[in-house]
Amino acid sequence: MADRSGGAAELCSVSVASCLLLACGYVGSLYVWRSRLPRDHPTVIKRRFTSVLIVSALSPFWVWAWRQYTGFKTGPSLLLLMGVHLEGIFAAACFPLLLTMVLFFGPLIQLLTDYSREFIDGLKMFRDPRIWGNCLADMRWMRNQVVAPLTEELVFRACMLPMLVPCTGLSRAIVTCPLFFGVAHFHHVIELLKFRQGTVMGIFLSAVFQFSYTAVFGAYTAFIFIRTGHLIGPVLCHSFCNYMGFPAIGAALEHPQKLVILFFYVLGVILFLLLLFPLTDPTLYGTLAICHLTKPDTSTSVCT
Repeated sequence: MADRSGGAAELCSVSVASCLLLACGYVGSLYVWRSRLPRDHPTVIKRRFTSVLIVSALSPFWVWAWRQYTGFKTGPSLLLLMGVHLEGIFAAACFPLLLTMVLFFGPLIQLLTDYSREFIDGLKMFRDPRIWGNCLADMRWMRNQVVAPLTEELVFRACMLPMLVPCTGLSRAIVTCPLFFGVAHFHHVIELLKFRQGTVMGIFLSAVFQFSYTAVFGAYTAFIFIRTGHLIGPVLCHSFCNYMGFPAIGAALEHPQKLVILFFYVLGVILFLLLLFPLTDPTLYGTLAICHLTKPDTSTSVCT
């Protein structure tokens, strides 16, 4: 199927090293600017936008260089492998996002219950161009909802998975790829310690929790990327999850309507599990280029 010069061991070594260097390049680009300002300061955010956008724009060339060095014949074009194409794009934009919203059914009901008036007003203002203008001018909003989801999914999913799949296979790539994503988020520890935002133990425990959460989320978006063959689904799901944050389970347990809220939490998880494979059925999204990077007998049910 492919010419793997140097053997499987060399291919895996180069693939893992390439992913690691790409992750280090992404995180390292955040610290090329020397500043004593906190990470949420607009000046810091704008500077980091510049660096991560440059790294993200260069990341496809990194995949190309990996292909040239290893001699691995990927078959389809790099853009197609990276999920940048139009075939099935409407389904790829809608169904994974809908699936993620189903998972957050409980938190959404909790949000609607606590802020029903604000929620309705927000829906009305959703059509107001001035609101979108304010969002685009808000650097924190742009970082959390646009730049971070787009660049992180491009680098950590669209670029890393095509390099990992020939080595690990599809199923293992879904588990392996998020480890680079989770480790990359450890850089927040540096800033928390720098600005003394908590105790050392508290910061460490927070970092461990964040690694676990981001690794699980990374596995989910890697699964979506492979099942749909599109980048847009993981990006939209990432943006939505950034908006929602981690579910406030503690607040749900203390909520006046606790039983109702918890019912929707459980219902959301059940519906998510029932809809996970139907809404990511590869037949809805056209040709899955990344599935051609591994042998048919190693793809299991991921691409079928």
